[in-house]
Amino acid sequence: MESIKIIGFSVFAAVSYGILHDMVTAHLCVEYFTIAHPPIFATQSPFLLALGWGIIATWWVGLPLGILLAACGRLGPKNKLSFIQLLRPILILMSVSAVAALVAGLSGAALVLTAMGNIPEPWGEIIPSNKHITFNAAYWAHSTSYLFGFAGGLTVLAFTFYRRFNPPITAPKA
Repeated sequence: MESIKIIGFSVFAAVSYGILHDMVTAHLCVEYFTIAHPPIFATQSPFLLALGWGIIATWWVGLPLGILLAACGRLGPKNKLSFIQLLRPILILMSVSAVAALVAGLSGAALVLTAMGNIPEPWGEIIPSNKHITFNAAYWAHSTSYLFGFAGGLTVLAFTFYRRFNPPITAPKA
């Protein structure tokens, strides 16, 4: 049952993060979803696009993370970690990814705003010029979320493995 909780929460956390992240970026620049993504959803609604893409783009990140995290934390007979023990690392991963996405989004916007950079091609010619700053912010925020999600997921797995097989040393009772 603990493994199911770990996997389920990993998917829930990833999807929740994706929806919240996309709520911000879709309201910031709907063109990021309507032009730079395949036309899966026939809508211009930032809310509906964020909901749909937030689920589609993240469940598949949360599922393998959860499976691997449950395996690292639970397989074998010794020092099994519970769902509660793995809850905090998952939440920290989501929080760090959110902060990194915010910083990256602001950086991406600043690059276009100061004319030190452009939005990636081929979108420079397709996206309206008055949306280049917000498009770049969304693009950088999303790219960074994936990078931090992947690297952070590996870090959480390594930390879980280390924590499980190197438990804290406790002083002998007198």
